[in-house]
Amino acid sequence: MTSLWGKTLLLAVALMSPTALAGQCRATSATHAVALIELYTSEGCDSCPPADRWLSGLKLDTGGDGAVALAFHVDYWDRLGWNDRFASAAFTKRQYEQAKRRRSDLVYTPQVLLQGRDFDAWRNGAPAAPIASINTRPARASIELSLENAAPGTVTVDLQVRVPDARDRAHAAIAIALTQSGLVSEVKAGENAGKRLAHDNVVRAWEAGIPLGPAGELQRSIRWSLPQERGPLAIVALVEDTASGEVLQALALPLCAP
Repeated sequence: MTSLWGKTLLLAVALMSPTALAGQCRATSATHAVALIELYTSEGCDSCPPADRWLSGLKLDTGGDGAVALAFHVDYWDRLGWNDRFASAAFTKRQYEQAKRRRSDLVYTPQVLLQGRDFDAWRNGAPAAPIASINTRPARASIELSLENAAPGTVTVDLQVRVPDARDRAHAAIAIALTQSGLVSEVKAGENAGKRLAHDNVVRAWEAGIPLGPAGELQRSIRWSLPQERGPLAIVALVEDTASGEVLQALALPLCAP
């Protein structure tokens, strides 16, 4: 997850079936702002399963124009005896970076961010009103994603981004994730020992801090490998202000059914 974009990315991700994608699918971001929900969680944290269930219960349409979700499993709980197989130091780094953008040193699990800001009200139910409010704002970036057949067991992702306002380009950067849902773990140790945990929108691969070109545009073609593990996948791309943490736009595209 630290490889350069000039190289082929071979990422360990999962697909509903091992067959290559059939046909072609694409998506273009909405003209209004799409809300980004980030959950920071861990299988080693006994207060995290309610947040995992909350995120799954939102039943977000991954191809919709309202909100997209990313579940980052952090690795600092692994020291308590259970290694979360979805955890990564890169996701812990992301959480600390988000805290720094809010001028805070506090990170914890479960933590929910909405548009880069703490959203403690997740415990009260679905964030329908805040998402609707975000959707009333105009998008400050446009994103296009296109998925095409590649060699068996792979997919090619074409990414195009444009930030039209020069004022938004100063600190703008792009991030892209491959998420997976329908995952289940039988936890054998740690605070959740003996529990069967279910997860959705789990970030399985992550690239961030990708800069725009001088004209405020980016075009990239990325080839990913697809292993055998079952569970639907989606690609999520976002444009963010790395200084303030503001989300300029987000887009999710499920992998096409074979």
